[in-house]
Amino acid sequence: MTKVIPVGEAAAKLRDGMTVMFGGFMGCGNAHHVIQAIIDAGVTDLTMICNDASVPGYGVAKLVEHKRLRRLITSHVGLNPQVGVQMNAGELEVELVPQGTLVERIRSGGAGLGGVLTPTGLGTPVAEGKPVVTVSGRDYLLEEPLRADVAVINGYRVDPAGNVWYRGDARNFNPVMATAADLVIVEADHLVGLGDITPEDVVTPSVLVDYIVEGGELP
Repeated sequence: MTKVIPVGEAAAKLRDGMTVMFGGFMGCGNAHHVIQAIIDAGVTDLTMICNDASVPGYGVAKLVEHKRLRRLITSHVGLNPQVGVQMNAGELEVELVPQGTLVERIRSGGAGLGGVLTPTGLGTPVAEGKPVVTVSGRDYLLEEPLRADVAVINGYRVDPAGNVWYRGDARNFNPVMATAADLVIVEADHLVGLGDITPEDVVTPSVLVDYIVEGGELP
């Protein structure tokens, strides 16, 4: 069975109320075609885990603007005014997580760990309600791991088996999110042949990828 499927079929893998991770950093490395297909399919009430809410009209920002989210777990929302509007209106629940803590929570979810210990956030609202663990006389917050029903990632070169190579900064959150979801969909900027990505250049191995969507020009 081929892993390459139409973008509409990929969007149909999502259901209302799911928790979905989206790779990317300010829209760079977002799976733009899959995001648009999710919107077109009418999927809603999602919990979105991503680094940021992007900028208006670009990438994951569209999911915010079309009000497809119930909850947002992220490290930065300042460039997307709609997040603040929906938060203040009680339409969107937002959990702000320091960036390093966010990626470590995802990594620990992918590795099957019980969480991560970090000093970041001690003595701030970030620490409210969280266990404090003392190690060698120093206090740390215990941050719980994050996993998702689906991870939607983007790769620059992807072969038909699902091996992925990322270009430049688009690597960001994509590789770690591919380890921390029950189902992984990768949007390929360029679908290449088997063997076109040398083994040492494979960042996300095919075993982690369930489905591939051909990308190309932005929708």
